[in-house]
Amino acid sequence: MKIKNAEFSSGISAGLPICLGYISVAFVFGIYAVEAGLTPVESLLVSMFNLTSAGQFAAVPIFASLGSLSELALSQAVINLRYALMSVSLSQKFDSKISPVYRFVFAFCNTDEIFAVATSKKGFVSKSFMFGLALLPYLGWSIGTVAGAVAGNILPEQVISALGCAIYAMFIAIVLPEAKSDVSVRFCVLISVILSCIIYFMPVVSDMSEGMRIIIVSVTVSLICALVFPVRDVADTDCAEVELK
Repeated sequence: MKIKNAEFSSGISAGLPICLGYISVAFVFGIYAVEAGLTPVESLLVSMFNLTSAGQFAAVPIFASLGSLSELALSQAVINLRYALMSVSLSQKFDSKISPVYRFVFAFCNTDEIFAVATSKKGFVSKSFMFGLALLPYLGWSIGTVAGAVAGNILPEQVISALGCAIYAMFIAIVLPEAKSDVSVRFCVLISVILSCIIYFMPVVSDMSEGMRIIIVSVTVSLICALVFPVRDVADTDCAEVELK
């Protein structure tokens, strides 16, 4: 396997800011996982073999409640389905010389941030650039996880409890800017909160495992939002603009 130093260095430079952001989020995940009963090694393995923040945060309650493998698999499929679509889109940017084996490797490392950087790059994306782009974020996610997991075992309980609140602040920080500028995001957040509360207190459903409740809410909210705010096809949009003219 030949690595072009210039392309690899360019990928490293592009991946460094992503890495720094991942360390802080992964640190919170490490604490969250240890609080739920996972060991530091188990927490690290989860991050090394997944690299999906939303999926991992959703998986921890299933681990903690001893949920079934089917619940775990279904929840991950629902939450991470977008990565399959993103990977298909990203593959159109790849150099034709990139073999299927490496395409699968890059699909595994594909995240929202890596996808955004790779697709915004002018021209085709080389194998060397992708290795450089994915390397630091992957290491940062793993290092941040083990650091948070170890800290969760040695820091005082009061400090861990306070840091545990960071996960909620993190999700608010992610959602709030989008919700302020996009009515569809505000609707999605609102309907998610309402449905989560209903399911939590509803007889029969409330007795289900937390993993199954996550799946129900995720699928239901996705369907509702898709119906209320459908994404218009580009061709339809262009036709509508022509008719207006």
